[in-house]
Amino acid sequence: MKQHLIVLDLDGTLLTDDKFITDKTAEAIQKAKMAGHAVMFATGRPYRATELYYKQLDLTTPIVNFNGAFVHHPLDKSMETIHKTLSLSTVKEVMDSMQQFPWNNMVAEVKDDVYVHYHDELVLDNFKMGKPTVTTGDIQQYLKDDPTSLLIQADESNVEEIQNHLKHIHAEVVGNRVWNSPWGHVIEVFPSGLSKAAGLAHVAKWLDIPKERIIAFGDENNDLEMIDYAGIGIAMSNGIDELKAIADDVTVFSNNEDGIAHMLTKRLQLI
Repeated sequence: MKQHLIVLDLDGTLLTDDKFITDKTAEAIQKAKMAGHAVMFATGRPYRATELYYKQLDLTTPIVNFNGAFVHHPLDKSMETIHKTLSLSTVKEVMDSMQQFPWNNMVAEVKDDVYVHYHDELVLDNFKMGKPTVTTGDIQQYLKDDPTSLLIQADESNVEEIQNHLKHIHAEVVGNRVWNSPWGHVIEVFPSGLSKAAGLAHVAKWLDIPKERIIAFGDENNDLEMIDYAGIGIAMSNGIDELKAIADDVTVFSNNEDGIAHMLTKRLQLI
């Protein structure tokens, strides 16, 4: 079988709800690697919160972090690194415009520096992995560099109104997507045109693997473009309905039940 590129989202996909990789799934991934296939991550997480799993699986491939804002190869600097950020002026415009809407918190990340607008232990707990530098307080006062990521936490009842505002007022400069996190409903604001799919296309070209031989797994809103782009886009059984509707296949089992292992074994005829 020709080499395939296996692309794995982390939370809700490769990782169980307890944030670990099961032995069966790890074994299937190792078998896929031994059969000559390439395995990579495409995640909304920063690299500092990805590195543990990258090393656990002994990967040697590029990574798509921050949902495509940071695309890099931890081990091979010959691949061009992509780092797309939001300008400070854009962040200020978005934050100023948000004053007319009810929101709970905002988080900005400059690679490994995290800025949290309001002190909230639940929010802070989700940004501790990799020991970043965390600053709590008015983001507009403390943020001095263009951020890689801007997240707006809001109650579910207010999300649609905020999204619509961002689409109509800032659509030429930024895009936005919604996903659920352990700390609530999150609206991610990102440079227009950014996605995991764009980052994946960059990696696939560098690896010289055609789109038809890309197998991508995901579960959430931020995986939509990637699942649509991949030659074989696979949604997790625990994924959102919108993703399942566009996927080429859906795992029989969830992220807690070795869904990836079962699908890879079937698709790649692993023994």
